[in-house]
Amino acid sequence: MNNIKTQFSIKDLENLSGIKAHTIRIWEKRYNLFEPKRTDTNIRYYDLKNLQKVLNISYLNRNGLKVSKIADLNSTEISHLVKEFALNKDNNSYCIDQFKLAMLNFDQQLFNAVYSELTKEHDFDFIFLEVFFPLLNDIGFLWQTDSITPAHEHFVVELIKQKLLLSTSEQSQSTVSDNYKTTYVLFLPENEIHELGLLYINYKLAEKGCHHIYLGQSVPLQSLEHLLTHFNKITFITSLTVMPEKPQIEAYLKTFNDTLLHGKNNNLIAFGYLTQSIESSNLAKNITLYDSTKDAVNSLIPLLETATTHD
Repeated sequence: MNNIKTQFSIKDLENLSGIKAHTIRIWEKRYNLFEPKRTDTNIRYYDLKNLQKVLNISYLNRNGLKVSKIADLNSTEISHLVKEFALNKDNNSYCIDQFKLAMLNFDQQLFNAVYSELTKEHDFDFIFLEVFFPLLNDIGFLWQTDSITPAHEHFVVELIKQKLLLSTSEQSQSTVSDNYKTTYVLFLPENEIHELGLLYINYKLAEKGCHHIYLGQSVPLQSLEHLLTHFNKITFITSLTVMPEKPQIEAYLKTFNDTLLHGKNNNLIAFGYLTQSIESSNLAKNITLYDSTKDAVNSLIPLLETATTHD
């Protein structure tokens, strides 16, 4: 599973480009757009060059060019035309495709070049929500369908994490008030490691000048208890993607409430895949759930603005 992937089936091309395998076969036979190769055992496969061409043709086709016209162009002309369209149109999908190619080639230089171009036109919020977030959704699907390896996923996730951490550190620390009423504590439960959504919220807290403490991955509940002696009002924020496991999730939230919230002026905000399986009517009143990272971000940002105003 962890081997670098350089050979792709037609189903992989479909998953990576969004173009149906049947359509790719038609383009291949009718226009000779792709040149599949064969393994020693005579199994057809496509290389990275073919994948890049599929992504480019898909992009041009989505922007109104007929495949019959694209077929008259060579690979260099197609690449130049893609760049022209990306400069003159909404280039989010182009950048996502380029990030996918950077991922598949483990090409940090390409990733940074595309990111640098994005920063010339957009702020970090736009890049994360409109480019990185859809990219991560695509990567999740690609991993589930075995179109990429875990190594590819980790490569991109770590690069995005670097951008998040850099953007967070660039926020002015002087904006944090000494008279804060709420302390925001961000953490992940034990054995939970999916932290990009949490890191983004941490970035927003820094941007708004809120008092926040980022504890990171795999934090036991007992460790959180120590914070109760330091702060009078805590809003805990966490992401529940794979842990605790579904059968234990409601018990975890009950223990969290009994230990850290009940009878105190504290709250818990949780988001992620696992929250979708929780019956909200069973929750304590000071626990708020969101189904996804994007829902949490969209709902939390106005709350952070309010909190900053009144704290």
